Order: sequence, then C-alpha cells, then structure tokens
Amino acid sequence: MENFVVSARKYRPQNFNTVVGQSHITTTLKNAILNNHLAHAFLFCGPRGVGKTTCARILAKTINCTNITKEGEACNSCDSCVSFEKGASLNIHELDAASNNSVDDIRSLVEQVRFAPQAGKYKVYIVDEVHMLSTSAFNAFLKTLEEPPPYAIFILATTEKHKILPTILSRCQIFDFKRITSNDTVVHLEEIIEKEHIKAEKNALQLIAQKSEGCMRDALSILDKIVSFTNGELTYANTLEHLNILDEGYFFKLIDFLTTQDLTGAMLLYEEINQKGFEGDMVLYGLASFIRNILVCKDPASAHLLESIEGWREQYAAAAKKISTPYLISALNILNESEIQFKMARNKRLHVELALIKLNFLQQAIELSLDDSQIVKKKLVDAHYPIRIKKIVPLSNIVVNKEAKLVIETSETNPTKAKAAPIEEIPANKQVVTPKITQQKPIEPIPTPAENAPKVNLLAALQQKYGSEYNIQEVKESKPLDIVSLQKCWDDYTTYLETTNKHSSTGTFKIAQLFIEDEVHFTVTVPALTAQKFVEIERMNVLEKIWEAFQNRAIQFSILIEASEKEDVPLHLRLNSKQKFERIASQYPLLNNLKTRLNLEVYF
Repeated sequence: MENFVVSARKYRPQNFNTVVGQSHITTTLKNAILNNHLAHAFLFCGPRGVGKTTCARILAKTINCTNITKEGEACNSCDSCVSFEKGASLNIHELDAASNNSVDDIRSLVEQVRFAPQAGKYKVYIVDEVHMLSTSAFNAFLKTLEEPPPYAIFILATTEKHKILPTILSRCQIFDFKRITSNDTVVHLEEIIEKEHIKAEKNALQLIAQKSEGCMRDALSILDKIVSFTNGELTYANTLEHLNILDEGYFFKLIDFLTTQDLTGAMLLYEEINQKGFEGDMVLYGLASFIRNILVCKDPASAHLLESIEGWREQYAAAAKKISTPYLISALNILNESEIQFKMARNKRLHVELALIKLNFLQQAIELSLDDSQIVKKKLVDAHYPIRIKKIVPLSNIVVNKEAKLVIETSETNPTKAKAAPIEEIPANKQVVTPKITQQKPIEPIPTPAENAPKVNLLAALQQKYGSEYNIQEVKESKPLDIVSLQKCWDDYTTYLETTNKHSSTGTFKIAQLFIEDEVHFTVTVPALTAQKFVEIERMNVLEKIWEAFQNRAIQFSILIEASEKEDVPLHLRLNSKQKFERIASQYPLLNNLKTRLNLEVYF
C-alpha cells in the first residue's frame, strides 16, 4: 500500500513561479539573484501557511543552482538541485527555533558557519519560528548575523515579527508576506483537483477558500478532509455540512423577519438553527459577517469587498437596496456588543434571543429618533397639544395697601392705567360666540397709596405677605477668600473630626498646608498618598463648611503631594523579578546549584 502524502506537501511549490499570491516577493528575489544583489540575511514574516518556509527553500535551492534560467529560476536538473530534492544537500541547514531556542543551539549553529561549503557557492541557514529564540540566544546570534562569511546566508522565518529584537531586525532584509486572496486560492485548488481527477463544484471550492482565511495550507488540509468525507465528489451541500457552517440562506430569511418586525418567525428560525447544533456565538458571528457583506454592497465601489460565493451576490445586492444604512450600522453595533458579552452570559440562548429582539425593534427605534434625516430628542404623539402659557404680571403693577395685602393693578382697580383697546370690526357673515361669564365675588375697591408714602421694595412686600408662612431671606453677598478665615474653617472642621474619633483624618488635616490660588480656588498640600485619600473622603463635608462661611459655592480645592517626601514601600514591592531571584539565591545557595545541574534558563 502506497503511503499517502497530504496535498500541502505533495503540491508544495518547487520554484518561484508556482508560489501562489506572493508575486511582489518572488519577483524581488528573482531580480536579486539575476543581478547578484543578494543580502546576507533575510527575514520572512507574515501569517501562517502563506509560503514563508517554501520561499526560503526555493531561494536556498536557486542560489546554489549551477544552471539558473533567464527568469531567475532553478533548473531542477543539476547535481545541486537533485540533491536538494532528495533532501541530501549539505549546503542547506534548517533549524526549528521552537524546539532549539537556547544559547547552546545558536552556538552550535555559529560553529558550523565557520566551515566553507564543499560543493556549491553558498551555505544557507533557514531558522524557522525565529521569534521563539530566547533573549540570550538572540544576543549570541547578533555578531554572526551582522558580519557572516561571504558564503553564508541566513533566512529567518516568523509569524510574530513584533517579538523579534530591533537589533535583529536592523540586520535583515525584511519581506512581509500577505494573506492569499480567495480567488488565488480557488484557482490553485482547481489545478490540484484537475491533477487528482476529483469532481468539485466551484461554490464548494469558494467555501473552502473562505473558511481558510487566506492560508493555503489550511485550504489544502480542508480539501483533503472533504475529499475523504465525500469519496471524491465535492458539492456545496456536503462541504457546508462538513465544515459546520451556517448556510447564508438562513441569514437571508432571518434578516427578512427582523426588518419586517416578525419576532415570532425570527425566534422559530433561531430554534431551527439551534436544533441543528450551532452554538449561539456562531449565530452572532455569522449574522455580523452577513450584515457586513450587505453594508459593503450598498456602494458599487466597495462591492468587491464582499466575502461570499458567487451564488449569493445578487441576493446581497437586492438586500442592500432594501435595507437602510442606519439599520445596518446599528445592527452591527448591537451584534458586536452581544458577541463580546457572550462568554460572560450564563443563559447563552437567552443572550442571543435578546440580541434578536433588539434587532427586531431596531427599525422602529430609528424611525422614532429621525425626523427629516435629522436626529431629534422628542417622542411621537398621536395628537397635538397647545402650549400652556401663564401670564407674567410686571412688578410695576404690584402695590401694597394699608392692610399689607398684595394687590395687582388692573384696568378695573386703576382705570387711569387702562388703555383703550382697538375695536375690531366683525364681518356680517362671521358668527360671534359670546363667552360664558361665571359669577365671581365682587372686588372691593382698594385705596391707592398716597404720593408721599414711602416706597416698599419687593422683598419687603413678600415678607409682609408671606412672612408668617415662609422663611424669606435676602441672598447674601459672597465674602472674599482669605487665608485667615479659610484656616479657621479648616481648624474648626479638624476639631469636629477629632470629636467624632476619626484620628487618621484628624492627623492629616492638622499637617495639611493651605495656599490660595485665586478667588475661588485653593490647594491643600499633604505629605503622602495615604493622606491625600483621607482628605478626599472628607472633601464634600469640609466644602460645605467653607461654602457656608464664605457664602460662595464656587469655591473648590485641589490636593497636592509633596515631592520630597516618599512613603515607606515594603521591600518585596520595590524589587523586580531579577532582584527577587538574586535575593533568594543568596539566602539559599543550593538554588544556583539546582539551576546549573538542570541547565535551566531563568526569564525575567
């Protein structure tokens, strides 16, 4: 029985032209080989499964090829290329930094660099997952990486560029690999299924490319699984079933229910999805991606950003014309919040149903908040109500009689001040409605005050009228902020704290220093952070006393800490990790012996 080789290894590119989706890198490398402008160190970084290690091997094979083509490709027929294909080349060394990340491993690599190649022009060292090297290993690698022998070339590959030391980055020529597009993935998969004589629908291949998220190795692994599952016949239905993906047809039905506010239909559809075994977070994630696709279809200029198979594109365009943009943006916001809070929810199903309820009534909420495309802060009502207006009597009409009663002068009480109202002619065909007059108590005539009588201000009039019922006082003018009065208020409150047995706060208030900054602001200087907290606790109470003393509620204060004084921090809080280890090792010498015998590396 012949051993099965997975497609990711069987169809691994053997030259630059067969590398998928990285033409900007392969073209640069081929031109560098043809022009003999090779750097001594390369750094290939990018997502997983996009061809970093593959390009490194192709580069190592090509620069040692004795018959390089005019396009900068290896001939695959010379002794060097043949030995490379068999895995017997002595000029190419691969190191997995994930399992060989110590200083000793790098030292052994540096020792090998000293020996020139026996056959060929270059010795190539490929270090995969280089970000896994320890800091000490990176430092041991610096000198050799900066000034290697003329025959040595280093190719470093990593998925996490940010974890590499800047001193390493500055010594390398950096190439950033990008994710492979869905179209390039589908084209490559079509070439493979043609060679393997596999029947597959294009929609199924597009679904695989969408699931792989730009990773060719994942796409080939998924293809192998589905081929085994379907016995060599890939259809859209069995691919959808195997990948455990929600069909977009469910989301089109769901969005119809939500936009028409059919909550019952939406709930029943979610029940159907739930019975098929799909978790709530998959529903939220899939619905958010679905609404995002509708949103990008609103404008033909961004329609190429649609992440879906070809069969659904027309339905996406139709949905984009029917659903408004405010609804889509608000729905994305609701789904994003629900997806973030999904892990913390105890009742997962209720959490998803609550999100669907919000989306169901979202259109109604948007209509209530928009009026002629402008946001308004008012509620819609069924009928119009007039504004109730209360007539304001001018102060000049308020007088006080001898019985200390407030009287409002009108045209009846003072005929001299009454003005003749213009008489409006009423047309003959207009019906006149006579208002119904209710019988009221007669108003007793009030004698007008004498001309030489003293004038009474409004405050006196109010006190004479309502003095027995209300406590009417005149607003007092604020006092200027001075340090003597301020310190007295502060000391009085300190005494109050002492009587209430708040000893910590009392001590803080006694040593605090006050400084006036301006008319309504002063500072309180305390010696430590703990003292600041005690003052913050009593802030509002002491401000009430100060406001009452100065008749000014605009007065505020800031709390400052003396920079010269420092709190006594415990020893275990002042030491870092390295200092703690050294302190423990000095107390227990056997710890260093254990570290040496077990060859342990301590990371601080």
